[in-house]
Amino acid sequence: MLDIKKYESIAMLSLSGDERKRMGEHAEALAESFEIIGKIDTDGVKPLISVLNLHTVLREDETEKLLTRDEIMSNAPEQYDGYFLVPGTLE
Repeated sequence: MLDIKKYESIAMLSLSGDERKRMGEHAEALAESFEIIGKIDTDGVKPLISVLNLHTVLREDETEKLLTRDEIMSNAPEQYDGYFLVPGTLE
């Protein structure tokens, strides 16, 4: 049976002796399952990203006319040296 005390302290749990034994048995079963899965020959198997047969269609990036600093700052109620001037939030 897997000793669960290390994991108990990591998870900051306080288990009783029976709970610790039961969790250890579950952890041991999981470890055995992963060991079996690890023995499966996956050479030549392509990694699966999704179980759905969907393809994402992305559009090409297109450049757009950007606003100049002067155009942006023309809408600012208050400005200083090319930057927005806003009320202070800290005293």
